[in-house]
Amino acid sequence: MLYYLFDYLEKQFQFPGASLFGFLTFRAAIAMILSLLISIVYGKYIIRFLQKKQVGETIRDLGLEGQAEKAGTPTMGGIIIILATLIPVLLFARLENIYIILLIVTTVWMGAIGFLDDYIKKFKNDKEGLKGKFKVLGQVGLGIIIGATLYFHQDVTMKEKLPIEQQKVLLTENPDIEPFKLFAEAEKSTKTTIPFVKNNEFDYADLITWVNPGLEKYAWIIFILAAIFIITAVSNGANLTDGIDGLAAGTSAIIVLTLGIFAWVSGNIIFSEYLNIMYIPSVEEITIYIAAFVGALIGFLWYNTYPAQVFMGDTGSLTIGGIIAVIAIAVRKEWLIPILCGIFLAENLSVVMQVSYFKYTRKKYGEGRRIFKMSPLHHHYQKSGYHESKIVTRFWIIGILLAILTIVTLKIR
Repeated sequence: MLYYLFDYLEKQFQFPGASLFGFLTFRAAIAMILSLLISIVYGKYIIRFLQKKQVGETIRDLGLEGQAEKAGTPTMGGIIIILATLIPVLLFARLENIYIILLIVTTVWMGAIGFLDDYIKKFKNDKEGLKGKFKVLGQVGLGIIIGATLYFHQDVTMKEKLPIEQQKVLLTENPDIEPFKLFAEAEKSTKTTIPFVKNNEFDYADLITWVNPGLEKYAWIIFILAAIFIITAVSNGANLTDGIDGLAAGTSAIIVLTLGIFAWVSGNIIFSEYLNIMYIPSVEEITIYIAAFVGALIGFLWYNTYPAQVFMGDTGSLTIGGIIAVIAIAVRKEWLIPILCGIFLAENLSVVMQVSYFKYTRKKYGEGRRIFKMSPLHHHYQKSGYHESKIVTRFWIIGILLAILTIVTLKIR
């Protein structure tokens, strides 16, 4: 909203300083600062409100060190993250941008699912919360909305670089040619980025056109199914990672900041040309949202690091996972998720492996056996005697290494 106000003041009155709001980097910086301040300053009031309403965490006895002390700690703290993200976005982002609209919808949608789950747990005294099938139904619904919009909306396009031979001709004729002239016209596409291959691209349509080229018109079905799978997997991965103080918020901040780099270079034709990646018009506006989101996550850590004064609950974890998934799909970097979100993947796999192996051995030997001392993975290390602060810090370090590797894939082909 402030963006439009200062844009008007600049155009009509050349108001001093108003032109700053035309710069993406300035708006992103202000959005991050404001979200950080909101989460830190107003976070304590939200925590007090949650305490007053007795929205405390109910701790199951899992035999973990320091577990008993966490009982009664306010949960549903994801509200802090959501508010601290949305307020700066509404103030500084261009709200007509389709990518911003989708991220706002994602935040509200997943936040509502998580809030409903936490509400049922705390106020209806149902430890199971929202039934799993309804959670999955909500995730699938969001996946359909995101996938369909990104495929059919007229403002979602991309530009690919012209063939090498054509680029050489243009550069020979004019060595100082402007970068945008080396790109083809904007078009609808189901192409995405895939790491470690020469052309660095993959087209979802290829999954069905090998059967019959005429099936290309149905590529939107494959794209939507991919969006559903990614949103469901990443949101559940973030949910499983939220098990010890500061782990989910810190890891997510690293992931989102990395996606912010991808969004910025993908929406900048000069960097897209230099890095030889697809140029996605208007996607750079996501940087504003990402800046606000990172600020909110870091501000939340003010209260969530050990010993935590508040937990994010499903209100926060499901929302975080959904946002990460949608950003990755929007900037066409969803195939980098297994690397970038390696912590989420490990947490997910540890649960799948533990449950599957337990059921298999119980059926075969009559007694269930375990791979890990406890799953998800972070609980295994707790059972091994590591303090949760050390576990969180080391997971953050691994997250940083994975983020660097993800960025490097831009040039590894």
